[in-house]
Amino acid sequence: MLLTQDQEMIRDAVRAFATEQLWPHAPRWDKEHTFPKEAHQGLAALGAYGICVPEAYGGANLDYLTLALVLEEIAAGDGGTSTAISVTNCPVNAILMRYGSEAQKQQWLVPLAQGRMLGAFCLTEPHVGSDASALRTTAVKEFDGFTAGPPQGETLPLGGQGGHVSAERGGDHYVLNGVKQFITSGKNGQLAIVIAVTDKGAGKKGMSAFMVPTDTPGYAVARLEDKLGQHSSDTAQINLDNCRIPAENLIGQEGEGYRIALSALEGGRIGIAAQSVGMARSALDVAIAYAKDRQSFGTAIFNHQAVGFRLADCATRLEAARQLIWHAAALRDAGRPCLKEAAMAKLFASEIAEAVCSAAIQTLGGYGYVNDFPLERIYRDVRVCQIYEGTSDVQKIIIQRGL
Repeated sequence: MLLTQDQEMIRDAVRAFATEQLWPHAPRWDKEHTFPKEAHQGLAALGAYGICVPEAYGGANLDYLTLALVLEEIAAGDGGTSTAISVTNCPVNAILMRYGSEAQKQQWLVPLAQGRMLGAFCLTEPHVGSDASALRTTAVKEFDGFTAGPPQGETLPLGGQGGHVSAERGGDHYVLNGVKQFITSGKNGQLAIVIAVTDKGAGKKGMSAFMVPTDTPGYAVARLEDKLGQHSSDTAQINLDNCRIPAENLIGQEGEGYRIALSALEGGRIGIAAQSVGMARSALDVAIAYAKDRQSFGTAIFNHQAVGFRLADCATRLEAARQLIWHAAALRDAGRPCLKEAAMAKLFASEIAEAVCSAAIQTLGGYGYVNDFPLERIYRDVRVCQIYEGTSDVQKIIIQRGL
């Protein structure tokens, strides 16, 4: 697949920014667990927060292929930053574009696309993992003026005990209670899309989606996860304790939450795949530069067949992953189903990314294992790509169903 001239120009502009503003500072952000606000402001100025959002709503009005290009370049500079940008673009922006009302788009999508807000997506709960249909929740519609609470005879666990979220309607408000787990930008984001159940007896059709500003009383960051990598992006456990939001913050209709969540993951997986390639590409670039400089047995180790073939294999796998990503993105841009193709791209890209990072470390030997070089950081950052937005096992299930 060939890129257009405009796509190449956008890619090169983001690459230059990542090289100058992300890559040099990523080691410090990693060490200090710093959220790089200034870098995000710079990316917002480039339009990275609203790649696929129409210009009428503050976005760049581009396509998913361009989004994949942008996320690859950001990830090549810093993995954690790319994850925060990816979540805002898809699922958050994508959900509002497809299911949001005009008023919701004006109020929330515009500032998200312009980079004045960072989005979070609250789907996963403790003990649920990748099975979005297993949210353990309750839902009660109540009369006006009735104090929101659990159904008679039931209690709602909070603080992570039981890990379920409920949305109860009280007059012109919904009241959310429960716990969300592993939420990217749960602390640093300004708007969260929360999936909660509004009809306990309806199964998958009983879930609904809500917009929850993170400064709403009752929205609380219970803890920040102490992660292996991606330290420049926060991952939080969120407690929703009688979190009261206006009824107009419901996205779409009651009962559409499960469909809304799954539709967004399709595009999100393309983004995660692109991130994987970006991080692994940086690791490979470090390994190639080292191999061409390092002398052993009278020549650069790059010239030794064992090393050269290892790097050639890595480059081939990365290009194959990139083409899978571009194919899935092109299908989505054409309005065609791409659930299987997006799963293939994420599965292959995330798994070969770890393999490429491991091979890069092997090429540097002991230097690859210490933080004097960036490979150990990239290796830690890329590992989660096989887990979030559906584990590799889940991707295989999706692919199998599509055969």
